[in-house]
Amino acid sequence: MSKSKAIIASRLCVAFCMFGVVAACESDPTPIVADTSSLTSTGPRTGGGSVGNTSDYRLGANDRTRITVFGQPNLTGEFTLDGNGVVAYPLIGNINANGMTPRELQQAIAGKLDPDYLRNPSVSVEVLTRRPFYVLGEVQKPGNYPYVTDLTALNAVAIAGGYTYRARTTQFYIKRLDSNGRMVKVPAKPETVLRPGDTLEVAERYF
Repeated sequence: MSKSKAIIASRLCVAFCMFGVVAACESDPTPIVADTSSLTSTGPRTGGGSVGNTSDYRLGANDRTRITVFGQPNLTGEFTLDGNGVVAYPLIGNINANGMTPRELQQAIAGKLDPDYLRNPSVSVEVLTRRPFYVLGEVQKPGNYPYVTDLTALNAVAIAGGYTYRARTTQFYIKRLDSNGRMVKVPAKPETVLRPGDTLEVAERYF
């Protein structure tokens, strides 16, 4: 084979490989949707630890909560939702808390305790630790990490050790469950804020 033909063959091989990468990315059946929440960070990041009881936060798998029933130490303690978002609670058994707000979980527990066990129980639910987020793709240390408030995509990459030399650094995708429990992909930028349980995908650049 002549040198020119070898060069052409090599370039064709690279082109086909690139086409294969693109095809692989496009073969992901996860629907792409616009992010309906705030896309950018609006305040300084805070550290880990207790993240409070935000009224609109939706509970999910691996969230750690503190449930308090006033005057009932045996019903007060820390409870972690399992992989399906279920919390095992004394007396009343399993509660599917996936997708509930803390207030809704309070009401569910109170409703199950009253009247069989307690009359008009006073229940409070505090989120101690939100479920982790995940970083996959072209980062140094892919994996799951504890969530912190106001976490941007760029922060998440930094926590995961930074980009690899092959990474696309200006645009990402975030995989998350929507309000109907459907997995979707959300286009994101470095300043996009992640939610607990999100998976940030850092793609490889094509050239």
